[in-house]
Amino acid sequence: MDDWQPTASLATLRERARLLAEVRRFFAERDVLEVETPVLGHGGSTDVHLDSLSTPATTPAGQERLWLQTSPEFAMKRLLAAGSGPIFQLARCFRDGEVGSRHNLEFTMLEWYRPGFSLDALIDETEALIRTLLPAAGPRRRRRYRDLFRECLAVDPFTTPLDALRRLAGERGGLDMHDADRDGCLDLLMSLAIEPTLGREGIDVVVDYPASQAALARHATDAEGDRVAARFEVYVAGLELANGYDELVEAGEQAARFAADNAAREAAGKPAVAVDWRLIAALEAGMPEGSGVALGIDRLIQLALGKASLAEVMAFPAPRC
Repeated sequence: MDDWQPTASLATLRERARLLAEVRRFFAERDVLEVETPVLGHGGSTDVHLDSLSTPATTPAGQERLWLQTSPEFAMKRLLAAGSGPIFQLARCFRDGEVGSRHNLEFTMLEWYRPGFSLDALIDETEALIRTLLPAAGPRRRRRYRDLFRECLAVDPFTTPLDALRRLAGERGGLDMHDADRDGCLDLLMSLAIEPTLGREGIDVVVDYPASQAALARHATDAEGDRVAARFEVYVAGLELANGYDELVEAGEQAARFAADNAAREAAGKPAVAVDWRLIAALEAGMPEGSGVALGIDRLIQLALGKASLAEVMAFPAPRC
């Protein structure tokens, strides 16, 4: 029985350490502070598309339920509100059910925040970071979400009737989508038909997502006058690497979105997740305007080292943890 051994070779783990040192050098040169925040929190991610892990714990308050963080976002934003200035973190994160060649229950997220940065400035910096580990990456292209659906599927994600999207998603996915909402259909079509085509010749940056997919980003208006999410995603070789936001700083709007998320979770038959009210309090105290991005560093290392799966760049992924 040899499943006690790491799935990544020791040579690969040495290369991983070297690449992580390059990431830290990148931010040190830009005077971005490295921080550490808790893996456990009183609130989890309410995102209907994510499933948080939780654990009972004995704390000074007695028996409580604590949530393993899907991202260090909430705690890092509390640091921003406390006046930290620009910060980054290489954080251990957890998402239930995410297992496969591109996913693992436990993974490393590189997340950083830039007070005062526009979304375009953060896109430039994200590209620079990616090129630090992938110096041979091809040119960068900026792609609108709407245009991708028009080109790849001949539908407009903003105006095509929901019934038509359900039929198309059902045909593409071989699934019964008659009860799916618009975002569920769009997410399936994006993952099956569009994402595999992205980043094949360089770095593709997708912008102008539907406003309903803003998550913790602000809203904006696109070239056609429609309300969109002020966010971007970065793709290389068909892999989604990064997700960036022009960060929402309005406490009331954030609280309303958390409530709407939990309502959507309950409608989908999923349990509600405890809201991080300390984040809301931090936003009420005043978080500086700016942009932030989360990047899947395991995926970027996988590409940099030419490996076929995340397991080849991790010591002990979920089957062997």
